[in-house]
Amino acid sequence: MSRASEIWQRQGVIGSLVREWGPILDIWEGYAADPEIRFNGSSGGVLSAISLYCLEHEGMHGVLHTAADKITPYLNKTVMSRTRGQILDAAGSRYSPASPCEGLHQVESAPAPCVFIGKPCDVAALQNVRRLKPDLDVKAGLVMACFCAGTPSTNGTLEMLRQMDVDSPGDLISLRYRGCGWPGKTTAVKTAGPGPACRELTYRQSWGDILQKYRQWRCYICADHTGESADISTGDPWYRAIEEGADGQSLILARTLKGQRIIERAISTGYLVAEKADAGLLPSSQKNLLKARARLWGQMAALKLLRAPRPAYQGFQCFSSWRTHLTYREKVQSILGTVRRIYSKNIKQRIALPLR
Repeated sequence: MSRASEIWQRQGVIGSLVREWGPILDIWEGYAADPEIRFNGSSGGVLSAISLYCLEHEGMHGVLHTAADKITPYLNKTVMSRTRGQILDAAGSRYSPASPCEGLHQVESAPAPCVFIGKPCDVAALQNVRRLKPDLDVKAGLVMACFCAGTPSTNGTLEMLRQMDVDSPGDLISLRYRGCGWPGKTTAVKTAGPGPACRELTYRQSWGDILQKYRQWRCYICADHTGESADISTGDPWYRAIEEGADGQSLILARTLKGQRIIERAISTGYLVAEKADAGLLPSSQKNLLKARARLWGQMAALKLLRAPRPAYQGFQCFSSWRTHLTYREKVQSILGTVRRIYSKNIKQRIALPLR
Protein backbone atom coordinates (compact mmCIF):
# COMPACT_ATOMS: atom_id res chain seq x y z
CA MET A 1 0.00 0.00 0.00
CA SER A 2 1.37 3.44 -0.92
CA ARG A 3 1.93 6.17 1.65
CA ALA A 4 -0.93 8.19 0.17
CA SER A 5 -3.32 5.26 0.48
CA GLU A 6 -2.28 4.68 4.09
CA ILE A 7 -2.98 8.32 4.95
CA TRP A 8 -6.37 8.48 3.28
CA GLN A 9 -7.49 5.29 5.03
CA ARG A 10 -6.86 6.69 8.50
CA GLN A 11 -10.18 7.57 10.08
CA GLY A 12 -10.68 11.15 11.13
CA VAL A 13 -7.93 12.69 8.98
CA ILE A 14 -8.63 16.34 8.07
CA GLY A 15 -9.13 16.04 4.33
CA SER A 16 -8.43 19.68 3.48
CA LEU A 17 -4.89 19.43 4.89
CA VAL A 18 -3.71 15.95 4.01
CA ARG A 19 -2.14 16.67 0.60
CA GLU A 20 0.21 19.40 1.81
CA TRP A 21 0.54 18.60 5.51
CA GLY A 22 0.06 14.84 5.89
CA PRO A 23 -2.29 13.08 8.32
CA ILE A 24 -3.77 15.33 11.00
CA LEU A 25 -6.59 14.24 13.29
CA ASP A 26 -6.84 17.35 15.45
CA ILE A 27 -5.17 20.74 15.85
CA TRP A 28 -4.82 22.73 19.05
CA GLU A 29 -3.17 26.03 19.87
CA GLY A 30 -1.64 26.09 23.30
CA TYR A 31 1.32 26.12 25.65
CA ALA A 32 2.88 24.46 28.68
CA ALA A 33 0.93 25.07 31.88
CA ASP A 34 4.20 25.14 33.83
CA PRO A 35 5.29 28.80 33.48
CA GLU A 36 9.02 27.96 33.65
CA ILE A 37 8.74 25.37 30.89
CA ARG A 38 6.65 27.76 28.80
CA PHE A 39 9.16 30.58 29.22
CA ASN A 40 12.21 28.50 28.35
CA GLY A 41 10.67 26.69 25.40
CA SER A 42 10.98 28.15 21.91
CA SER A 43 7.25 28.43 21.34
CA GLY A 44 5.40 27.69 24.53
CA GLY A 45 7.29 24.60 25.72
CA VAL A 46 4.68 22.15 24.39
CA LEU A 47 7.08 19.32 23.51
CA SER A 48 8.74 19.62 26.92
CA ALA A 49 5.37 19.64 28.71
CA ILE A 50 4.12 16.55 26.86
CA SER A 51 7.42 14.80 27.56
CA LEU A 52 7.12 15.50 31.29
CA TYR A 53 3.52 14.26 31.26
CA CYS A 54 4.66 11.01 29.62
CA LEU A 55 7.34 10.47 32.28
CA GLU A 56 5.00 11.15 35.18
CA HIS A 57 1.73 9.63 33.94
CA GLU A 58 2.35 7.28 31.00
CA GLY A 59 5.15 5.22 32.53
CA MET A 60 7.76 6.30 29.98
CA HIS A 61 11.38 5.66 30.89
CA GLY A 62 12.97 8.75 29.34
CA VAL A 63 13.02 11.31 26.56
CA LEU A 64 15.59 11.00 23.77
CA HIS A 65 16.21 14.45 22.32
CA THR A 66 18.82 17.11 21.54
CA ALA A 67 20.58 19.47 23.93
CA ALA A 68 23.47 21.91 23.77
CA ASP A 69 26.88 20.38 24.37
CA LYS A 70 28.05 21.63 27.78
CA ILE A 71 31.72 21.59 26.77
CA THR A 72 31.31 23.04 23.26
CA PRO A 73 28.07 25.07 23.47
CA TYR A 74 27.80 25.81 19.74
CA LEU A 75 27.52 22.05 19.09
CA ASN A 76 24.70 19.66 20.00
CA LYS A 77 24.55 16.30 21.71
CA THR A 78 21.91 13.62 22.05
CA VAL A 79 20.63 13.09 25.61
CA MET A 80 18.19 10.85 27.44
CA SER A 81 16.31 13.04 29.93
CA ARG A 82 14.48 11.43 32.84
CA THR A 83 13.56 14.37 35.08
CA ARG A 84 11.84 17.72 34.80
CA GLY A 85 15.17 19.47 35.38
CA GLN A 86 16.87 17.60 32.57
CA ILE A 87 13.99 18.31 30.18
CA LEU A 88 14.05 21.99 31.14
CA ASP A 89 17.82 22.15 30.69
CA ALA A 90 17.48 20.97 27.08
CA ALA A 91 14.48 23.18 26.20
CA GLY A 92 14.67 25.44 23.17
CA SER A 93 15.40 25.05 19.47
CA ARG A 94 18.89 24.21 18.22
CA TYR A 95 19.49 25.62 14.74
CA SER A 96 22.56 23.52 14.02
CA PRO A 97 23.32 19.88 13.11
CA ALA A 98 21.74 17.33 15.46
CA SER A 99 21.42 13.56 15.22
CA PRO A 100 19.07 12.15 17.87
CA CYS A 101 18.88 8.81 16.03
CA GLU A 102 22.42 8.09 17.19
CA GLY A 103 20.87 7.38 20.58
CA LEU A 104 18.24 4.89 19.44
CA HIS A 105 20.18 2.08 21.14
CA GLN A 106 19.25 3.73 24.45
CA VAL A 107 15.57 3.52 23.53
CA GLU A 108 15.91 -0.07 22.33
CA SER A 109 17.56 -1.21 25.57
CA ALA A 110 15.41 0.86 27.94
CA PRO A 111 13.31 -0.97 30.56
CA ALA A 112 10.14 0.83 29.38
CA PRO A 113 8.95 2.81 26.35
CA CYS A 114 10.53 6.21 25.69
CA VAL A 115 9.64 9.52 24.08
CA PHE A 116 11.58 10.51 20.95
CA ILE A 117 11.83 14.13 19.78
CA GLY A 118 13.48 15.07 16.50
CA LYS A 119 13.29 16.90 13.23
CA PRO A 120 10.95 15.46 10.58
CA CYS A 121 13.86 13.64 8.90
CA ASP A 122 14.90 12.13 12.24
CA VAL A 123 11.36 10.91 12.81
CA ALA A 124 11.18 9.38 9.32
CA ALA A 125 14.46 7.57 9.98
CA LEU A 126 13.19 6.21 13.30
CA GLN A 127 9.97 4.97 11.68
CA ASN A 128 11.99 3.13 9.04
CA VAL A 129 14.38 1.55 11.55
CA ARG A 130 11.64 0.41 13.90
CA ARG A 131 10.23 -1.77 11.09
CA LEU A 132 13.47 -3.73 11.22
CA LYS A 133 13.92 -3.83 15.01
CA PRO A 134 10.97 -5.23 17.01
CA ASP A 135 12.43 -4.16 20.37
CA LEU A 136 12.86 -0.60 19.17
CA ASP A 137 9.33 -0.63 17.76
CA VAL A 138 7.92 -1.55 21.17
CA LYS A 139 10.10 0.93 23.07
CA ALA A 140 9.34 3.95 20.83
CA GLY A 141 6.44 4.94 23.06
CA LEU A 142 5.73 8.38 21.60
CA VAL A 143 7.34 10.05 18.58
CA MET A 144 7.23 13.84 18.34
CA ALA A 145 8.57 16.27 15.75
CA CYS A 146 9.20 20.00 15.60
CA PHE A 147 8.51 21.84 12.35
CA CYS A 148 11.73 22.43 10.44
CA ALA A 149 12.66 24.81 7.61
CA GLY A 150 16.12 23.24 7.28
CA THR A 151 19.27 22.73 9.31
CA PRO A 152 22.06 25.31 9.04
CA SER A 153 25.62 24.02 9.07
CA THR A 154 27.99 24.57 11.97
CA ASN A 155 29.63 27.25 9.83
CA GLY A 156 26.34 29.13 10.00
CA THR A 157 26.50 29.20 13.80
CA LEU A 158 30.16 30.25 13.74
CA GLU A 159 29.36 33.11 11.34
CA MET A 160 26.47 34.14 13.59
CA LEU A 161 28.84 34.17 16.58
CA ARG A 162 31.34 36.29 14.65
CA GLN A 163 28.61 38.82 13.98
CA MET A 164 27.87 38.75 17.71
CA ASP A 165 31.55 39.61 18.38
CA VAL A 166 32.32 36.14 19.69
CA ASP A 167 35.42 35.74 17.55
CA SER A 168 36.80 32.74 19.42
CA PRO A 169 34.30 29.86 19.83
CA GLY A 170 36.42 28.62 22.69
CA ASP A 171 35.37 31.67 24.72
CA LEU A 172 31.71 30.66 24.54
CA ILE A 173 30.01 29.70 27.81
CA SER A 174 26.47 29.16 26.52
CA LEU A 175 24.42 29.64 23.37
CA ARG A 176 20.64 29.81 23.14
CA TYR A 177 18.98 30.20 19.75
CA ARG A 178 15.44 30.90 20.99
CA GLY A 179 13.27 30.81 24.09
CA CYS A 180 13.00 32.97 27.23
CA GLY A 181 10.12 34.75 25.55
CA TRP A 182 8.59 34.29 22.11
CA PRO A 183 10.06 34.07 19.60
CA GLY A 184 12.99 34.72 21.89
CA LYS A 185 16.40 36.20 21.26
CA THR A 186 19.57 34.39 20.27
CA THR A 187 21.85 34.80 23.28
CA ALA A 188 25.57 34.06 23.47
CA VAL A 189 27.45 34.32 26.75
CA LYS A 190 31.23 34.41 26.56
CA THR A 191 34.15 34.65 28.96
CA ALA A 192 36.09 37.84 29.59
CA GLY A 193 37.26 39.76 26.53
CA PRO A 194 36.44 42.84 24.50
CA GLY A 195 32.79 43.85 24.46
CA PRO A 196 29.87 42.75 26.64
CA ALA A 197 29.90 39.22 28.08
CA CYS A 198 26.32 38.64 26.83
CA ARG A 199 25.47 39.27 23.18
CA GLU A 200 21.98 39.11 21.64
CA LEU A 201 20.33 39.02 18.23
CA THR A 202 16.64 38.97 17.44
CA TYR A 203 15.16 35.87 15.85
CA ARG A 204 14.78 37.80 12.60
CA GLN A 205 18.47 38.75 12.67
CA SER A 206 19.85 35.33 13.59
CA TRP A 207 17.63 33.07 11.49
CA GLY A 208 16.41 35.47 8.83
CA ASP A 209 19.68 37.27 8.09
CA ILE A 210 22.31 34.64 8.84
CA LEU A 211 21.47 31.04 9.65
CA GLN A 212 18.99 30.19 6.90
CA LYS A 213 21.65 31.03 4.27
CA TYR A 214 23.70 28.09 5.57
CA ARG A 215 21.05 25.39 5.16
CA GLN A 216 22.33 22.25 3.49
CA TRP A 217 21.13 21.42 -0.04
CA ARG A 218 19.28 18.33 1.17
CA CYS A 219 16.97 20.56 3.21
CA TYR A 220 16.03 22.58 0.13
CA ILE A 221 14.58 19.46 -1.49
CA CYS A 222 12.88 17.99 1.57
CA ALA A 223 9.25 16.91 1.18
CA ASP A 224 8.37 16.85 4.89
CA HIS A 225 8.95 19.95 7.00
CA THR A 226 6.25 19.24 9.60
CA GLY A 227 6.85 15.68 10.86
CA GLU A 228 4.15 13.84 8.93
CA SER A 229 5.14 10.42 10.30
CA ALA A 230 5.21 11.51 13.95
CA ASP A 231 2.50 10.92 16.55
CA ILE A 232 2.57 14.61 17.45
CA SER A 233 4.20 17.58 15.74
CA THR A 234 4.36 21.23 16.73
CA GLY A 235 5.25 24.57 15.18
CA ASP A 236 4.86 28.30 15.61
CA PRO A 237 1.46 29.89 14.97
CA TRP A 238 2.80 32.72 12.82
CA TYR A 239 -0.67 33.61 11.52
CA ARG A 240 -0.57 36.80 13.56
CA ALA A 241 2.09 39.39 14.33
CA ILE A 242 4.19 38.48 17.37
CA GLU A 243 5.82 41.06 19.60
CA GLU A 244 9.31 40.21 20.80
CA GLY A 245 9.14 38.63 24.25
CA ALA A 246 5.48 37.60 24.08
CA ASP A 247 4.31 34.49 25.92
CA GLY A 248 4.96 31.42 23.78
CA GLN A 249 2.28 29.52 21.87
CA SER A 250 2.37 26.48 19.58
CA LEU A 251 0.18 24.78 17.05
CA ILE A 252 -0.14 21.17 18.26
CA LEU A 253 -0.93 18.54 15.63
CA ALA A 254 -2.21 15.08 16.55
CA ARG A 255 -1.23 12.81 13.67
CA THR A 256 -2.13 9.43 15.17
CA LEU A 257 -4.71 8.16 17.63
CA LYS A 258 -1.92 7.66 20.16
CA GLY A 259 -0.82 11.27 19.77
CA GLN A 260 -4.40 12.49 20.00
CA ARG A 261 -5.00 10.54 23.21
CA ILE A 262 -1.81 11.80 24.88
CA ILE A 263 -2.51 15.44 23.99
CA GLU A 264 -6.01 15.17 25.42
CA ARG A 265 -4.69 13.60 28.64
CA ALA A 266 -1.90 16.18 28.96
CA ILE A 267 -4.58 18.88 28.77
CA SER A 268 -6.95 17.19 31.21
CA THR A 269 -4.18 16.59 33.77
CA GLY A 270 -2.99 20.20 33.64
CA TYR A 271 0.30 19.84 31.74
CA LEU A 272 -0.98 21.72 28.69
CA VAL A 273 -3.29 24.68 28.25
CA ALA A 274 -4.78 24.38 24.77
CA GLU A 275 -7.89 24.97 22.71
CA LYS A 276 -8.97 23.38 19.44
CA ALA A 277 -7.87 25.40 16.40
CA ASP A 278 -9.39 25.77 12.98
CA ALA A 279 -7.70 23.79 10.20
CA GLY A 280 -7.01 27.01 8.29
CA LEU A 281 -4.60 28.25 10.95
CA LEU A 282 -1.95 25.75 9.85
CA PRO A 283 -1.40 26.99 6.27
CA SER A 284 -1.79 30.62 7.36
CA SER A 285 0.80 30.06 10.11
CA GLN A 286 3.39 28.30 7.97
CA LYS A 287 3.23 29.94 4.56
CA ASN A 288 6.97 29.50 4.02
CA LEU A 289 6.73 25.74 4.59
CA LEU A 290 3.74 25.52 2.24
CA LYS A 291 5.80 27.26 -0.44
CA ALA A 292 8.75 24.98 0.23
CA ARG A 293 6.55 21.92 -0.31
CA ALA A 294 5.05 23.47 -3.45
CA ARG A 295 8.46 24.16 -5.01
CA LEU A 296 9.46 20.52 -4.74
CA TRP A 297 7.97 19.30 -8.03
CA GLY A 298 9.85 21.94 -10.01
CA GLN A 299 13.06 21.16 -8.16
CA MET A 300 12.75 17.44 -8.82
CA ALA A 301 11.99 18.13 -12.49
CA ALA A 302 15.16 20.19 -12.85
CA LEU A 303 17.30 17.57 -11.12
CA LYS A 304 15.87 14.83 -13.31
CA LEU A 305 16.34 16.89 -16.48
CA LEU A 306 20.02 17.47 -15.75
CA ARG A 307 20.55 13.93 -14.40
CA ALA A 308 21.61 15.18 -10.99
CA PRO A 309 21.18 13.05 -7.85
CA ARG A 310 17.74 13.38 -6.28
CA PRO A 311 15.69 11.61 -3.61
CA ALA A 312 12.87 9.28 -4.64
CA TYR A 313 9.64 10.37 -2.94
CA GLN A 314 6.54 8.18 -2.94
CA GLY A 315 3.03 9.21 -1.98
CA PHE A 316 3.62 12.97 -1.78
CA GLN A 317 1.23 15.01 -3.94
CA CYS A 318 3.98 17.28 -5.27
CA PHE A 319 2.58 18.32 -8.65
CA SER A 320 -0.79 19.43 -7.30
CA SER A 321 0.95 21.62 -4.68
CA TRP A 322 3.29 23.10 -7.32
CA ARG A 323 0.35 23.86 -9.60
CA THR A 324 -1.92 25.29 -6.90
CA HIS A 325 0.24 27.23 -4.46
CA LEU A 326 2.85 28.95 -6.64
CA THR A 327 2.53 31.91 -8.94
CA TYR A 328 3.70 31.53 -12.53
CA ARG A 329 6.94 33.30 -11.64
CA GLU A 330 7.48 31.05 -8.63
CA LYS A 331 6.90 27.96 -10.77
CA VAL A 332 9.56 29.06 -13.23
CA GLN A 333 11.92 30.00 -10.41
CA SER A 334 11.53 26.58 -8.76
CA ILE A 335 13.00 25.05 -11.92
CA LEU A 336 15.53 27.67 -13.04
CA GLY A 337 16.71 28.32 -9.50
CA THR A 338 17.45 24.62 -9.08
CA VAL A 339 19.33 24.53 -12.40
CA ARG A 340 21.49 27.38 -11.14
CA ARG A 341 22.16 25.61 -7.83
CA ILE A 342 23.09 22.36 -9.60
CA TYR A 343 26.07 24.17 -11.07
CA SER A 344 26.85 26.65 -8.29
CA LYS A 345 26.84 23.90 -5.66
CA ASN A 346 28.45 21.33 -7.97
CA ILE A 347 25.65 18.90 -7.17
CA LYS A 348 26.47 16.53 -10.02
CA GLN A 349 30.02 15.95 -8.77
CA ARG A 350 30.69 12.46 -7.46
CA ILE A 351 32.50 12.37 -4.13
CA ALA A 352 34.60 9.34 -3.25
CA LEU A 353 33.99 8.31 0.35
CA PRO A 354 36.91 6.82 2.28
CA LEU A 355 36.62 3.12 2.97
CA ARG A 356 36.64 2.08 6.62
